[in-house]
Amino acid sequence: MQFTSEQRLDDGVLEREFTLGEIPGTLWTPGSVPAPLVLMAHNNGLPKADPRLVARARYTAARGYAVATIDATGCGDRPRSASDEQARADLRRAMQAGEPVDEIFESLIGPLVDSAVPEWRTTLDALLELPGVRGPVGYSGGWAALGIRLAVAEPRIAAAGFFAGGYVPRAQREEARQVTIPLLFLLQWDDEGNPRRRALDLFDAFGSEEKTLHANLGGHTGTPWFELEDGCRFLDRHLK
Repeated sequence: MQFTSEQRLDDGVLEREFTLGEIPGTLWTPGSVPAPLVLMAHNNGLPKADPRLVARARYTAARGYAVATIDATGCGDRPRSASDEQARADLRRAMQAGEPVDEIFESLIGPLVDSAVPEWRTTLDALLELPGVRGPVGYSGGWAALGIRLAVAEPRIAAAGFFAGGYVPRAQREEARQVTIPLLFLLQWDDEGNPRRRALDLFDAFGSEEKTLHANLGGHTGTPWFELEDGCRFLDRHLK
């Protein structure tokens, strides 16, 4: 892992850009004392520099966590395969025409998850070797499909917070039954792109004995800011 830039924010959080082979990422750390790690991912394909993700990461780091995000294969500015680009073009066309899009999402999101998980695990290995980072590890992000796969595949993840706003392929909906860690699930009740019934069925499928659903009125990007504070309290219970 090579750090390429750093800046000290007003609240004392150190923000550093890094590369790990071909993987670009950002790490926020709160101080000199090793802090539990939170992996933070945004919806499939969006960049790690997305303002909403950066705001959540900085807030969470100021609450005493090391927070990391990466641009996995096909995300942000990283190259996309021809099949990925074709799926995105098909998706745009179908949405403009008002046609069903679930099968297009399946062909797009499933391969993204398959390629992203190994890179996230490689990044996790490197992060836990740093002096300012320790376990236990949490996951927090809008990319629920990725989080489900990581929660199943990665025993170092002790708790997870998911946003219900992104499409979750059938494979991850089945894998949700294998998720047993404590879980916080955020749902926007009026999310125009995410059928409420499907989100509730996904919550029901999780195998966790401790799982909490927070539902708020509003559309896809209308999650209230106080949910970030509640999310940090959830992390405090399970990572500190």
